[in-house]
Amino acid sequence: MRIVFVRHGEPDYEHDCLTETGRKQAAAAAARLAGENITEIYSSPMGRARETAGFTAERLQLPVTVLDFMHEISWGGPDIPDGGHPWTLSSRMMAGEGFDFYKEDWREHPYFKNNAAAAYYDRVGACFDEFLASTQGYRQEGTRFFCTADKQKTIAVFSHGGSCGCVLARLLSLPFPYVTAVLPFEFTSVIILSFPVRMNEYVHPRVELFNDAAHTSGISRGLRFQEKP
Repeated sequence: MRIVFVRHGEPDYEHDCLTETGRKQAAAAAARLAGENITEIYSSPMGRARETAGFTAERLQLPVTVLDFMHEISWGGPDIPDGGHPWTLSSRMMAGEGFDFYKEDWREHPYFKNNAAAAYYDRVGACFDEFLASTQGYRQEGTRFFCTADKQKTIAVFSHGGSCGCVLARLLSLPFPYVTAVLPFEFTSVIILSFPVRMNEYVHPRVELFNDAAHTSGISRGLRFQEKP
């Protein structure tokens, strides 16, 4: 079972839609995804993600199911620098402070202890756990998954840098700030995780592809983050 994660195209954040460049990226992504044998399409409820998903849905003649919990995350809190922006703070923790995510608890760091991003991480991760268990046949137990269904298929999830980062951290058992710092991804880039189908056995996901944005060559302007929640 494969999950294809796709970030939305270049957005007009003020109006929560795609720019003209974003529409070109979304069309290119739809062409890129045409050969992935996708059978189900899911999307964040936000306009920029739904519009991006729509290009692939039209090409594949599939409906789009909205996952409300994949809404982009918010961040911030009292006395947190950089407005609580997770990507900026994570890089500062690693490069500026030498923070060791495997020896220290990122949740207790002043940048994240009272940062709304931490609560969003918990919520998005828990909801995606339920989604996998109830619809895809994988129940997460710690760092492994118990396979409860024989489903050889590929699904696509269109969302955002923040909410997808939460899910990747959860599925791969990595610290959330670490993921934002070392595993960023571009507009309409493609990420694929594959789960072995072995009924009634424990399995773990494998990273099949990460940040494939070759389809936007000549369209995109490189890696960019949302600056405001």
